Amino acid sequence: MDGLGFKLRSEAILPSLTEEVIKSSEIEGEVLDREQVRSSIAQRFGMDIGGLKPVDRSVEGVVDMMLDATQNYHAPLNDERLFDWQAGLFPTGRSGIAKIEVGRWRGDKTGPMQVTSGPIGHERVHFEAPAAHRLKSEMDRFLEWFNGKDQLDPVIDAAIAHLWFVTIHPFEDGNGRIARAIADMALARSEQTPWRFYSMSTQIRAERKDYYDILEATQKGDLDIGAWLEWFLACLDRAFDRADDVLAAVLSKARFWEANAGARLNGRQRLIVNRLLDGFEGKLTSSKYAILARCSQDTASRDIDDLIGQGILAKDLGGGRSTSYSLARPDQRRSLDFPTSDHRTDTTHGTIFWGEDGEKRVRCVVSREALEDHFSDGDRLRPDAAFRAHRAEIEAFASLKYARGQLEPDGSILIRTRDLG
Repeated sequence: MDGLGFKLRSEAILPSLTEEVIKSSEIEGEVLDREQVRSSIAQRFGMDIGGLKPVDRSVEGVVDMMLDATQNYHAPLNDERLFDWQAGLFPTGRSGIAKIEVGRWRGDKTGPMQVTSGPIGHERVHFEAPAAHRLKSEMDRFLEWFNGKDQLDPVIDAAIAHLWFVTIHPFEDGNGRIARAIADMALARSEQTPWRFYSMSTQIRAERKDYYDILEATQKGDLDIGAWLEWFLACLDRAFDRADDVLAAVLSKARFWEANAGARLNGRQRLIVNRLLDGFEGKLTSSKYAILARCSQDTASRDIDDLIGQGILAKDLGGGRSTSYSLARPDQRRSLDFPTSDHRTDTTHGTIFWGEDGEKRVRCVVSREALEDHFSDGDRLRPDAAFRAHRAEIEAFASLKYARGQLEPDGSILIRTRDLG
């Protein structure tokens, strides 16, 4: 990761941290808005992803906690830091419609803290946490260990920290998400870097039933936590495997921009292309382009035509009521070269010249009217002289029409006055 540079590292951790925040909440049954989470993280890293979405306070709280845990992993963990994290998860002081205690350890006014499932009146108790009066001493012991120097393997410490904190269950709500943030903090310490390109919570979410089963079995058992450690380490290994896809996508994006370094894109086009590279959900149409880029339908259509002309976008097959577009594959990018200066001008057709697409030779014609109306420099140049003087510009326009697939029935390119506006 260190060899990627700041920009690529930021792009690598954006999807992984987005998934970490979303999936950690999903484990608890809470669904967050993906675009809000992504916008919140991007803002904190100063990333220009375009179309930033307003972010709810509850989303900000989860993002704040996750980034504080991973970016400030070297700072000691203490009561106040944990209180801030939990208060950020519940900015209104409520979990759903229920009023809860935030920013402090739970009390005992509602009875013992139990983890249950099932319908009201027929709940199944999976685990009962320590009584409220024990919380200060239990948390003091935990924090002293977590911040201490005499620990085991740092990755094993992450597994122990997760289990130990969620077993104490010191808050009225939010314990699972905070336990996973603490584990992420310990993993960052083990790697001695804030840069994360894998998501442990994403893997736990995929194995949610096994996660709860091993937690319950360990919490109800004796002091042997070997089974939990084995499961946690195996889950982490599977999270690493998933990260290969994230890193491959980032490197693919970097290669794309390297290959298209000479592309002439405006801000709207760059925004849309980046969205496609990041995994745009659904099909890109001109209407969606206009909404995402905040422009008119006509401007969106012109932008798309230009991207097709530059070989960056291609029309999807099928068509139908609404044409859609995707990033062009290398084999879809058509371009013309003009290796020779051969041309012929006649009084009827204008000037004929030839382009090449690999071994294919393409006949190109710029009409006499186009030469006179657009390239004669105020009627000073006759057609042949006009072509010679403006050949590079004319060839570029012929190449653009070819890339867009704007061919005549015989496969030739014809540049008319109306084509030039």
